[in-house]
Amino acid sequence: MGAHHDDLHDAAEPDGRALRLGIGGPVGSGKTALVAALCRSLGPSMRLGVVTNDIYTTEDADFLRRAGVIDPERILAVQTGCCPHTAIRDDIAANLDAVETLEERFGPLDLVIVESGGDNLTATFSRGLADRQIFVLDVSGGDKVPRKGGPGVTSADLLVVNKTDLAPMVGADLTVMSRDAAAVRDGKPVLFTSIREDRGAHAVAEWVTHMVDAWRHEHGEPHHHPVHGAAQQAQAS
Repeated sequence: MGAHHDDLHDAAEPDGRALRLGIGGPVGSGKTALVAALCRSLGPSMRLGVVTNDIYTTEDADFLRRAGVIDPERILAVQTGCCPHTAIRDDIAANLDAVETLEERFGPLDLVIVESGGDNLTATFSRGLADRQIFVLDVSGGDKVPRKGGPGVTSADLLVVNKTDLAPMVGADLTVMSRDAAAVRDGKPVLFTSIREDRGAHAVAEWVTHMVDAWRHEHGEPHHHPVHGAAQQAQAS
């Protein structure tokens, strides 16, 4: 399969609906933990909905419900039955149905998070499903991973490098990862974090807040959702 894929879906009409945020990345990078952290930080000030993707199970949705980070009714699980990127890029119908169901049941919403199943560096969301995209890596694969590139790493609106607390144990150089990520991302933001140490992923939550406020400013009344202490939780490049 090639590195680049055409997106055959038109973006959904933006006015009067929530910002749709896709979160993708390899298995074990911390996508579900990031979703939980964002719910902790943003839930008190935003109206949220979450859609999770697993191939055969509802494991990620079940984890979020047990964690109690959001009203369980606001979490819907999609069982893709296929490669995760297919359901977020090529045939988005099941995910789009889940997003629209949340908006119909609980709307108006400020933000709907769609978490992909674990995938590889080629995973990207169709713009017919996600308005903004976060791609999550972790340090356990080594500091070489960002420079390998791939559409997920290079084109996501935000790259998150997670589990920085493990870097000394796996011999990953965060300076190298930061340098290489900046080189392949052409100025797009990168945040380093450890959700184990920062359960609210405050720097990422602050970025998401800016995206939601910009969305509302462009497509409706702006919302302001302060997230405190973010700048000290991660480094950007």
